[in-house]
Amino acid sequence: MIDGHFVRIPLLIIILLIAAFFWVRFVEKRNLYSPLRPVDATPSDIGLDYEPVKVRTEDDIDISGWFIRSEQPRAAVIFCHGNGGNISHRLGKIKTLNDLRLDVLIFDYRGYGMSAGRPSENGLYLDAESMYNYLVNVRKQSPEKVIVFGESLGAAVAIDLAYRRDVAGVIVEGGFSSVRDMAKMVFPFVPAFVYASRYDSLEKIGYIRSPKLIFHSVNDEIIPVELGRKLFNAASEPKEFVEVRGGHNDTFFVSRDIFISKIDEFVRKMEEQQLLIVN
Repeated sequence: MIDGHFVRIPLLIIILLIAAFFWVRFVEKRNLYSPLRPVDATPSDIGLDYEPVKVRTEDDIDISGWFIRSEQPRAAVIFCHGNGGNISHRLGKIKTLNDLRLDVLIFDYRGYGMSAGRPSENGLYLDAESMYNYLVNVRKQSPEKVIVFGESLGAAVAIDLAYRRDVAGVIVEGGFSSVRDMAKMVFPFVPAFVYASRYDSLEKIGYIRSPKLIFHSVNDEIIPVELGRKLFNAASEPKEFVEVRGGHNDTFFVSRDIFISKIDEFVRKMEEQQLLIVN
């Protein structure tokens, strides 16, 4: 006869492995997405005129956002925010970009703010693409004057959009190379297949031919600057890496003058290149 212990021990191991698998998936989703529903403020609260935007994605999810026009715009920015809050928590960045004479199209991912649905990797990619289509097809914005800006998780969304569609430039703030690289820091012994999400910017950024401006704080306590450098090293030229100061969530404001100077320079070079092409 087979001893019951020889049956129970493998069964217990299998149960523990399955439990660990679902626990890692739960932690992964909780860390990746921290949406807030209430939109507590609008651009009008800081003196900016705006238009509410609502578009439907390829998979029939309604996505909400704002379009903030600038006087004599130099380009239009599609802003992909980070994993927490919603668009009402990015008013300061909107104002800074608008002051640089940039139109801004900012939107909430599915499950965030007033957008329907639940967040997922492919869903966020579709959300960004629907906003790109709106900007180019409805507002008739030339792709040669579309810049995509992504912060933190939004950097992965921005990079994916630039990988799939034509854009004039990509700006990254506090981005990571991939979920796998991030996860290794927390769960170094968990195999890659366990994670549902990839957000593998490392795999895509080398194929993006438009200029890339990558900011990363040396003080970032959430996404280490090493992952930002890894992303930069994988990127094709033209590219620039800018080290800044501040925590993960306040880098833009701690190093605001550097952001303003570098973004202005980035757009100016883009304008000069377009003039060379035309002439």
